[in-house]
Amino acid sequence: MIERDLKSRTLSDWLVFLERLHPKAIEMGLERVNRIRVELDLKLSFPVITVGGTNGKGSTCAMMEAILSRAGYRVGCYTSPHLLRYNERIRISRKEASDEELCRAFHIVDSARVRLDISLTYFEFSTLAAMQLFNQAGVDIAIMEVGLGGRLDAVNIFDADCAVLTSIDLDHMDYLGDTREKIGFEKAGIFRSGKAAICSEPNVPETIRRHARAIGARFMHIGEDFGYSGNAANITQWNYWGAGGMRHSLPHPTLRGSCQLNNASACLAALDTLRDRLPITMSDIRQGLLEVTLPGRFHVLPGRPVTVLDVAHNPGAAHALAINLASMGLYPKTYAVFAMLKDKDIVGVAQAIASKVDIWLTAGIDAPRGASANEAAEALQAAGVVGKTIRTFPNPAMAYAYACESAIENDRICVFGSFYTVAEVLRYRTTVEHA
Repeated sequence: MIERDLKSRTLSDWLVFLERLHPKAIEMGLERVNRIRVELDLKLSFPVITVGGTNGKGSTCAMMEAILSRAGYRVGCYTSPHLLRYNERIRISRKEASDEELCRAFHIVDSARVRLDISLTYFEFSTLAAMQLFNQAGVDIAIMEVGLGGRLDAVNIFDADCAVLTSIDLDHMDYLGDTREKIGFEKAGIFRSGKAAICSEPNVPETIRRHARAIGARFMHIGEDFGYSGNAANITQWNYWGAGGMRHSLPHPTLRGSCQLNNASACLAALDTLRDRLPITMSDIRQGLLEVTLPGRFHVLPGRPVTVLDVAHNPGAAHALAINLASMGLYPKTYAVFAMLKDKDIVGVAQAIASKVDIWLTAGIDAPRGASANEAAEALQAAGVVGKTIRTFPNPAMAYAYACESAIENDRICVFGSFYTVAEVLRYRTTVEHA
């Protein structure tokens, strides 16, 4: 525990404090965090869009943030985790919260926590601080990304005016259940009675529909109530249809990948539900789609050999990454810089993408949940990866440096497996570029 006076703590001090504050990194439930919300008197005067799902949450949030900002609205956006800086998690008007703003918000939240003698997890504390900042800034709308699940996630203490579910896949099964039906039910917990509930998962679990009916949410499913026409591989235009009517000749989002039209459609469906309060124009949509950025999601870096960064850390995301890699064309060799957390389905991720990789460079992650390079290599063997070169490295930066030295100009390097993996390679590249 840091003993430094609260008002003199730096952001780094606060983050260390948050990490040590609660005995568990994850504790599902709303009772503790909701008591502090009440103590802080966080009464919201602006609409909230809550975004949950297994994969695609960050992309969907980023598109909504870009479009609404282009329309001139003051947008608060809360996402997690971050890649390089904690400040990335909390943005107002597309600007990261400053260290000073975060420290002030942390002080306010912690004062309420101390008064009530309640312990909070890192994510719970962050969520309260984010909404405290949004409230103080007088945002026009808050976009909140669910951290884990939905029903018992800290974000769910705030009622969503519109809830969005992206994909539903197997992940975090220790907390959410071991089937898509169980996971779907947990994620549908962000729905609210009488409010729009958008789902862009084509194969929607029945538990999601059933829960929406039970609470009287206005369920809207892709392909039934909204959708798009156009090929995700077509780099020109696509058309959206939904409750707000047709929108023709839209540009593809600058975010790459075959799933992005699903995410964009969910984004537009959600914005349609709030059009009476926050109207947007076709120009806003077009410009927003062209301006959206999100590092680490099928992020192709400039230069040769081509480097692709992707935080894919479950089989569903790895399958999408494999499709996206296939769409890039042919490369003599693809090097994979591969590092994951040990509580993830490493075997399933490897199986989903194995056919697209020629040389595997496994690395360890220096974190309590991080798998070692040898554990990742053993998972590759369990996944049936045979006849391929597998090398091990202490960390992703060393694996990436080896790939850069070994690959020829026309090869491809794919860095994936976790946020830790992508973040370390980004930091390494920054160091090299400024050397």
